[in-house]
Amino acid sequence: MAAPALSDCPSPLRRLAAAEGDRRPRARLAALALTALLLTISVLSLGVGASGTSLPAALWQALNGEEIALRDRLILFDIRLPRLAMGMLVGAALAVSGAVMQGLFRNPLADPGLVGVGAGAGLGAILAIVLGGLLPLALRDWLGYALVPVAAFAGGWVTTLLLYRIATREGRTSVAVMLLAGIALAALAGAISGVLVYMADDSQLRDLTFWGLGSLAGATWGKVLVAGPLIGLALAATPFLAHALNALALGEAPAAHLGISVQRMKRLAVLSVAAATGAAVAVSGGIGFIGIVVPHLLRLVIGPDHRLLLPNAALLGASLLLVADMISRTIIAPAELPIGIVTAMIGGPFFLWILLRNRAGLDL
Repeated sequence: MAAPALSDCPSPLRRLAAAEGDRRPRARLAALALTALLLTISVLSLGVGASGTSLPAALWQALNGEEIALRDRLILFDIRLPRLAMGMLVGAALAVSGAVMQGLFRNPLADPGLVGVGAGAGLGAILAIVLGGLLPLALRDWLGYALVPVAAFAGGWVTTLLLYRIATREGRTSVAVMLLAGIALAALAGAISGVLVYMADDSQLRDLTFWGLGSLAGATWGKVLVAGPLIGLALAATPFLAHALNALALGEAPAAHLGISVQRMKRLAVLSVAAATGAAVAVSGGIGFIGIVVPHLLRLVIGPDHRLLLPNAALLGASLLLVADMISRTIIAPAELPIGIVTAMIGGPFFLWILLRNRAGLDL
């Protein structure tokens, strides 16, 4: 059934569309500015680190026909470039997933963790770290350093699918049940994780702590090639949700009357967020606040239209995570501060400032 014309839509949707139309030039300008910002930060990120390797110096050597030193090549192309690519992928995945979740739950406080990915991935990683020694030696050798990321991704997906099954009855998925079941599953995963942490030795506890705080330090081209397609496919699916998420702002019944397949939209949204966030958490660990701060900040600037919000969220999320990564690499150099600490230290006060500044207009 074709969607009704805009003139046939309920007046609240017409007012929403009119308000969004007024912000289209601002959204286009924001996209251009964020693209320039991301490119600038990417160049700066390649030149930041404890080694002192300079990107401009390496480029100057290449332009003059000189051979770049082996040490500089390794640092730039085997360490910093995959780290840059990983940061962009993870930041975009978390930000876009947060925007989709906030649209699905119709709540600006929603984040990707509501579908159980974070809790499930954390449990999977803890299982791999604490009990990985019980696996057959051949399997451990085959997986190698990929054991923890694979376990984290599997844990996130299993939890999400279980949550979706609990929230779906007679072909309909209840967002309220999904929210409450997500809280219950997160608590259960936390309890099991607590038992495993109690069983862990000192070395395992250190690994658990650093994984939970998040980091891009372990980025390699192998991880980029594994996580990149999953995140890319998930992000490519989200623009097809934009119109449905806009209609869902009026409620599920009005959205269905406008020709939206609400159940199919929920399924695609949950699976996309699970794939993007699961892959991101698997390769970077726990990184908070990107998924909740970025979409909310953009809504204040360019409005709630998801056709404009989702691409801008990808750009801003990637930029913010790269900035946080640069801070984590330099603030206590030559050591690195876990990136999850940096995002929390920046995102927490900033989000409070947004809430205090706009609390009069917020209807939570």
